[in-house]
Amino acid sequence: MRKIVRALALTVAVLFGLSIVWVLTYAVLPVPATPLMIIRALEGHGWHHEWRSMEKISPALVRAVIAAEDSRFCNHMGVDLDAVERALERNQTGKPLRGGSTISQQVAKNAFLWPDRSWLRKGVELWFTLLVESFWPKKRIMEVYLNIVEWAPGVYGAEAAARTWFGKGTSELSNQEAALLAAILPNPLKWKANPPGRYVASRAGVLQQRMEIVRRDALDTCTR
Repeated sequence: MRKIVRALALTVAVLFGLSIVWVLTYAVLPVPATPLMIIRALEGHGWHHEWRSMEKISPALVRAVIAAEDSRFCNHMGVDLDAVERALERNQTGKPLRGGSTISQQVAKNAFLWPDRSWLRKGVELWFTLLVESFWPKKRIMEVYLNIVEWAPGVYGAEAAARTWFGKGTSELSNQEAALLAAILPNPLKWKANPPGRYVASRAGVLQQRMEIVRRDALDTCTR
């Protein structure tokens, strides 16, 4: 029994150590692939992924995703407890399910983990979120997020998304185009940014108003 306990303890220690090294590596190097990219490619969705530094990404897109996904991104430490509480309250009313994941949590999930809804995966996600928030500046978290998030079947990152939907680089996106891209993030396999459906167009219009609030209140200051 002692040998088993020691072996388990050693395994856990090694996994913890490897996870820290992995996070530190991605703190300075582009993320070449994610588990989701590999899974989608095996399913036949293709693989369009072009890495771009924050300096080559339109600030409008940064404001758009903050407005759409995580308005307190610059202020929380990885988990937004207020957002989780609001999501739970909304879900209990029978309205459409909505998560409370922050951009940091989405980075942890997409960059390091497999798609799953189990408690084990959620626990590991919180561990990686803690590591990401501890070792990466907010600007890096946003940069990785914008470069790995899925924007259409087989399309990952802002550059690939901008070229797929609008035929231009991400640095050239207008406020409206940025809002349309952010609007489809909850369901990139179904919704289209161009031409947008009625719901996406309406959501993008609301996001443009929220983007102005992000700009006015400097809610994106940690990404500059």
